[in-house]
Amino acid sequence: MNNPFAAVPVLPVVVPLGLALFAVLLWRLRARGLFSAARASVAAALSVYAVGIIANTVFPIYLNKPDSGPWIPALALLPFHDYEVQDALMNMVVFLPLGILIPLVLARPSWWKVLATVVGVSLAIEVAQLVAQGLFAGGHIADINDLIFNTVGGALGYGLFLLLTLVPGLSRLIGRFRWARVDLVSRR
Repeated sequence: MNNPFAAVPVLPVVVPLGLALFAVLLWRLRARGLFSAARASVAAALSVYAVGIIANTVFPIYLNKPDSGPWIPALALLPFHDYEVQDALMNMVVFLPLGILIPLVLARPSWWKVLATVVGVSLAIEVAQLVAQGLFAGGHIADINDLIFNTVGGALGYGLFLLLTLVPGLSRLIGRFRWARVDLVSRR
């Protein structure tokens, strides 16, 4: 018996999701008259990032969950309790790209818009983990610490994005990837 808990395979779920997201993003660019190879590459990066996050935070999902043991739904609501530095660093690094990708897509990025989006994405992940645990014996714990350090990572990513936009030649290059034609310097 190779699959005693009937684990849902990851790739047949996330690959179609990624392709569908990519198609929607490309359609949105075309509909707004903003399609370019540079912007399409942002759509591709965002799609790959999204399915990578789903694959690594929601899966594994088991259809035949055991009645006891580590499969009981867990929720960690105490900040900084029983949380390792390595986990905090990993969550920050994983969410750093989101802090860079969001301002490329938003028409007028600001700290509060970027952080609200990062918090929303992170909260959605934690809720999905909790739901997966309750319904399918998911393999992750919904943890307030993940939400905190994901947000820190997104903020660091946005800070890096803003620093990169201060470099004159790099600022023009970044502008080619943005989904809106907005002067970056005047929007801080």
